[in-house]
Amino acid sequence: MAITTNRLSQTLCQALNDQITLEAYSAQVYLMLACWADDNRLDGINSFLMKHSQEERVHMAKIIEYIQERGGSVKIDAIKKPEPEPTNILECFEMVLQQEIENTESIYKIVNLSMQEGDWATWNFLQWLVNEQREEEKLALDLLDKAKLAGGRDMTDNARFELNKLIGNTGQEFPVADEINPLA
Repeated sequence: MAITTNRLSQTLCQALNDQITLEAYSAQVYLMLACWADDNRLDGINSFLMKHSQEERVHMAKIIEYIQERGGSVKIDAIKKPEPEPTNILECFEMVLQQEIENTESIYKIVNLSMQEGDWATWNFLQWLVNEQREEEKLALDLLDKAKLAGGRDMTDNARFELNKLIGNTGQEFPVADEINPLA
């Protein structure tokens, strides 16, 4: 009797491979936005977005390692070109939020699939990514709020300067509600 070494269903393995492609696309979106920021002399925003692009590649690598750990086969697909470039800082961070929402929705579908299949190892693995997406969406909303407070599409040069500096000093870690004590 042959023992199967692939512990992932074909459907779940494909969904995880699709998520790898989406994470790669997200990294490219962040790179495109970082290059746009650089072209517009927004060095702080550029630096932040470059770091965030790397974080998306880390997510991709973790999913690759998980598929391999479970005996599945990783398939690297082509990614589409991210576009269009934003025309201002507000649009830039609207694009960041939209990309994070797309990632979250995709991850939720994989979590649901793992529950339907009773693949508790995959369900458990995905919990770090669910929490990561909570942080990512919170961060994106915070950046978007800051851009709106700085004047949105009608931002002055001084506001752009200050916002660029602020975002350049923003960390990549953004704790969510259950990780902080709001009364401390």
